[in-house]
Parts: sequence; C-alpha cells; structure tokens
Amino acid sequence: MTVAEERIDRLHDLARAAAADGEDDRARYYVRLARRVAERNRLTLPRSFRRFTCDACDAYLRPGKNARVRLQNGHVVISCECGAHARYPYEDRADGAVSDTGSESSVTEH
Repeated sequence: MTVAEERIDRLHDLARAAAADGEDDRARYYVRLARRVAERNRLTLPRSFRRFTCDACDAYLRPGKNARVRLQNGHVVISCECGAHARYPYEDRADGAVSDTGSESSVTEH
C-alpha cells in the first residue's frame, strides 16, 4: 500500500467519524482532500468511499441523516440533500437477499 493509499484510507475514517459527530463541514473537507490526493497520485478511490460521498457537494453521505436510499428497478438510488442522485446496479441473489458487493451473508427467509 502506498503512502497516498494509506492517506486516503485515513481521510475516509476521519470523514466517517466527523459525519457521525455531526461536523458536516469537516467531513466535506476530508472528502475533498481525499479526492485531491487520489487525483494527484492517479489513484481511484475505494468503492466504499465513492458510494458514500456526493459527487455534487462532496458531503459524506449518512443514510437517514443527509441521504435517502431507495431500490428501483435493479438499482440502488442514493439521493443527497443537495438534490443530486447516484444510481448503482445490484442483482438479486439466489437466497433472496439483496447485495451489491457480492459478499455472502447468512439471511434466512420465513
């Protein structure tokens, strides 16, 4: 792992913690800084980081607080409070649970 990748991971943790504490401006600063580090080092941001940040306003998204998450026609639609929408595809798994990461989890149907 390079120094830039380590710094992006650390900024992701800081943004998550700041957003959890209600410091949205500080979280937005960390998101912008991480994007700038990734740009300058020609790196892609981790999927978990990209999915929880708004491309329009750089807010760190917290479902239920400043973001709305809906499922529509095979897509996860995440709406930021600034009005921006992001759509990510997902596929139904054989056991009926919905997952976009492909990791297995134990889900029982009744």
